[in-house]
This record gives sequence, C-alpha cells and structure tokens, in this order.
Amino acid sequence: MTEVLIIGAGPAGLAAATAARRSGARVVVLDAAEDVGGQYWRHLPAQRPAAREQVLHHGWSRFTALRRELTGVEIVTGAQVWLAERHDDRPPTVHVLVGPADGRDREQRTFEPDALVLATGAYERTLPFPGWDLPGVFTAGAAQALAKAERVAVGRRVLVAGAGPFLLPVASSLIRTGARVVRVLEAGGWGRLGRAWTARPTELLGASHKAGELAGYVRDLARHRIPYRVATGVIAVHGRDRVEEVTVARLDAQWAPVPGTSQRVAVDAVCVSHGFLPRAELAVAAGCVTGPEGAVAVDGDCRTSVPGVFAAGEITGIGGADLALAEGTLAGTAAAGAAPTQAQRRAVLTHQRFAARLSDGHGIRPGWTGWVADDTLICRCEEVTAGELRDIATATGSRGLRSLKLSTRAGLGVCQGRVCGRSVEELLDRTTGGLLDPGRTAARPLAGLVRLGELARMQGDTE
Repeated sequence: MTEVLIIGAGPAGLAAATAARRSGARVVVLDAAEDVGGQYWRHLPAQRPAAREQVLHHGWSRFTALRRELTGVEIVTGAQVWLAERHDDRPPTVHVLVGPADGRDREQRTFEPDALVLATGAYERTLPFPGWDLPGVFTAGAAQALAKAERVAVGRRVLVAGAGPFLLPVASSLIRTGARVVRVLEAGGWGRLGRAWTARPTELLGASHKAGELAGYVRDLARHRIPYRVATGVIAVHGRDRVEEVTVARLDAQWAPVPGTSQRVAVDAVCVSHGFLPRAELAVAAGCVTGPEGAVAVDGDCRTSVPGVFAAGEITGIGGADLALAEGTLAGTAAAGAAPTQAQRRAVLTHQRFAARLSDGHGIRPGWTGWVADDTLICRCEEVTAGELRDIATATGSRGLRSLKLSTRAGLGVCQGRVCGRSVEELLDRTTGGLLDPGRTAARPLAGLVRLGELARMQGDTE
C-alpha cells in the first residue's frame, strides 16, 4: 500500500487526504494547528462550539463533508515540521516535533513516505508604512482569525485596507464581532480592476458561485453604511502608545501616493493585507523548483521537480480555496498512484483562470515605496529601517542578497524574513540596480523554531 504524507490540513490538504484515501493509499496528515481546517476554515475548538458556525465561513458544508471522510486517515495536529531532509531519488525524510509550539517535551517523529504532498498554504503580505509597528495594526488575516476562532474584535473603530477580495470577508467578520468598520480601501483603481474582471467573461462561468459571495459582502457594506474606496491606501499610522489615527491617500496606477490627497481618519485599529506569498520553505528545502514569485512549479498533475513530491494550494500560486480544493484532489489522486481524471484537471484549469484575474487586478505595484520614509522600519525583528537598507547597499556596492542580509541584519530575526523578506528584496533590488540572487529569503533550512535542547536530544538518540 502506498504511504502518502500530507503536510497541511487546509482546503488543499484535506482534499488531497480524502482523494488519496479513496485511491487506496495509507494517509497521514500533519498540521501545526490544534484542529484541521487551515486558515480558511479556522473555527472554535470542540470544547466551546458555536451554535451557527457556518455564519463566519463560506463552504462550511464542504469542510464538514471532507472532515467526515477522514476516517482511516491519521491526523497529527500540533505537528511542527522543522526539516525536510533531501534525497536524490525519493521523497525527503520529514522531521516533526509534536506538541505545543512553546513546549519543552515535544514528541519527535520522522516520516519516510512513498509520496509527499505539500499543502502548506501562504503567508499574508503587508507592505511597510510609517507606524506599522504600533499596537493596533493587524494583518487582515490575523483580525479574521481572531474573529473566527475567538470571536474577538480587534478594535471598536477599524479601518480595513490593502488589495484583493480578501478585504471583504475580513470586513464582514469584523462586523459580526461588533466592530465598526469605518472604511474599506482597495489600492487598485477601477480601470485596472475592470480590465482584469471583465476580460473573457465566459471564463468566469466555472466560478459563478463567487457572485453570490460577493453579493453577500456588498449587502454587509451597504447595511452598515461602510464606504468602499478604490485607488486609496493607508500610507501612515499615528499614535503614542497605540493606533489613534491613520493617514489615507489616493494612489495612482502604480500605487504611488497622489500629492494633496491625504487625510487623517480617527481609528483604534487598522487591518492591512496586500496579498499573499506561497509558504514554500519546505519545498525549497526538498529541492523543488520555484518560479519568479516564489510559487512551487508543478506539472498538470501537481508533481514538482522532485520525485514523489506533489504540491497543491497556495504554495503553487495564490488562487483561493476553490483552486486549493481542486489541486488537492488532483495531487492526492496522483500521489496515491492513481490516474487523475480529465474532470479533475479541468477543474484546476478553471480556477487557475480565476486566480490569474486576482493577480492582474490586485497584484502589488512598485509605487508603494513612495510612502516609505527613511526612518520607516522594514525589518521589525532586527529594527532595520529603509534608510539603513539603502545606505548600506550604497556604501558596500553589493548586489548579493545574502551579503546584504548579513550586513544589514534585515530578515535575520525571529520571523526569518516571513514578514519583511519580499519588501526587503524589492527595496534592495531598486537601490542596487538589480539583485544577483533574489528569492533567498524563502530559503530556510530549518522551517520552524527548534530548541537547542531538542536538537541535542535528537543527536543523543542517534548515538
């Protein structure tokens, strides 16, 4: 029997698990959270369930159906995969620590699967701006996670800003926790959004259910009289000990602030999201080829460049839950040694077209650096400012990202560049005239935090 190991229990991982199990494989699913569902279906724990959980989730019935199908699948939660040990002719050996993230006696487990499916999802990206390190500034994903999993509002007067459709469900989640959402700001303008979403309209038929979701969000905004503004963004946050005001401004087509259009808005919390980045460090460690945006390259059956390794969901490119479900089904089927159907492949292609519109309409534009002052923190872990990045790059004359990271310390803190990495790269790329080795911030040999004592115990077990 083929043994399939799946890392990640969000939409892609759950779809892969059920497909692989149906195809006769023995399946193990690893996830760092306390329950399955991922970020998309983050929910209250079993000991304090909600009476109407489906209110805060789209596709909740699909989740419950997938969860019911996990019979016979080993689910390991609280599992921190910290190393994928590369081999030349077979899938990597996966090293895991199981237990609370801050625990001292985590269980060590090692897996050597016949096939590995990476469904590790994505990181949320927030562009830096003056004051983004103040208490009261949240990523939109963090605000939604608190709303879904804890029923906690991040503030009383909240502004939601950034780019992409994700801003709308975040605003809806905040409304349902009692927060007053004062505005929703989309950085893209109507011209760009219109071109992206009206081109080749027949391609949208396969994702027609999205219209119902959009209508629900529009109703929420209208019912609560929440202004929705395009070509507008947060360019600074102000306050003494926490957020008190934000400066918003009109943005041009390249997202540069338009002079004379800024205004201040009184808020006590800001939720910002400018999209997502594939969480690809395990794939990089395993030797998988990635594309220019950091997504893992796969073929038509979700196979990566490494034998026996498959990838599905946001790790292959940001496309939302529907694409993740379709890719997960395809990857799980192929990983189990079965032949994917043409219907499964068509479903992936349909949702990939939808994903392309997301990038075309809401992808980050280079003018954002216009709101970054020299004293704006870029790497918050190591407290490196934009001015320091530029000055050191100019003084050293270096164009190597590795050497610049060592010189500036940017990206070398606790988060290992997960928050600031891409922004650091873009600022250095402009300053140097072109980095020689972009993308290195995704290369993390250790994918998770491991105590020295844990490493020492592992060494002792092998002697």
